[in-house]
Amino acid sequence: MPGLLEGKRLLITGIITDASLAFHAARFAQEEGAELVLTGFGRMSLVERIAKRLPKEAPVLELDVTNQEHLDSLAERVGAHVDGLDGVLHSIGFAPPSCLGAPFLDAPADDVKVAVDVSAFSFKSLAVATLPLLSRGASIVGMDFDARVAWPAYNWMGVAKAALESVNRYLAKELGPQGIRVNLVSAGPMKTMAARSIPGFDELEEGWNDRAPLGWDSSDPTATAKSVCALLSDWLPATTGSMIMVDGGVHALGI
Repeated sequence: MPGLLEGKRLLITGIITDASLAFHAARFAQEEGAELVLTGFGRMSLVERIAKRLPKEAPVLELDVTNQEHLDSLAERVGAHVDGLDGVLHSIGFAPPSCLGAPFLDAPADDVKVAVDVSAFSFKSLAVATLPLLSRGASIVGMDFDARVAWPAYNWMGVAKAALESVNRYLAKELGPQGIRVNLVSAGPMKTMAARSIPGFDELEEGWNDRAPLGWDSSDPTATAKSVCALLSDWLPATTGSMIMVDGGVHALGI
C-alpha cells in the first residue's frame, strides 16, 4: 500500500539534532514514501551527521534564511537533487537572549528585529525562494507556538510567532491562486534544543499534561511530526491559512 507521501519531493529545514521536530517530521515523511532534501545552518557537519540517522540518506544544503545569496541560489541548489518540490517545511526560529526570559520591556530594538526577521519574515523568504520549484497542489508548512496569548518568559519570541501567524495568512492569500497551500502546526511545549534555550521553559511545560484533555507528552514528537506530514500530503486539499493545533487540546480551554 502506497504511503501517505509516496512520490512527494519535500524540502525540510531546521534540523539541528535528532530531537528536532524537523528531524522527526523528516523521518515520518521518508517512512511514508517522500524523497527529501534537507537544509542546515551553522554547524553543517553536525547536521550532516544527524541526517545520517534518518531511514534513508538525503542531501543536506546550507541555508541561512537571512542571507540573500543563499535564498537566491536555493532553487538551483535544490533542483540539482529533485526536479521540483511538492512541499516545504519551515522549522526555523531564533531570538537573542534579551528577547527571552529577560524583562520584556528591556529588549533592544535591534535584537527584536533579529527575532522577527529569522522567525517570521523568513517564512515569506523561504516561500519566495522555493516558488520556482513548487507546482499546483504543493504545501508549505511552518512550525508555530500559539501566539494568541502572552506566555511566561516567551516575550519577544511570542511577538515574532504572532507575526509568523499573520505572515501565514497573507502567504495563503497570495499563493492560493497558484494552488499552493500554506499552514502552520502549533505544537504544545516539546523538549527540543530550541526549547531548552528558553528561560522558564520548565514552568511553561509544567502541568500541560494535566490541563490537556487528551494528555500531553513533551518528550514524544510523534503527534506533531504526523500532523506536519498530514499537511504536506494531499489529504487536506482545501485547508490553507490555518493554524493546526497539536497541543492535546489546551488551546481550547480557559485555563
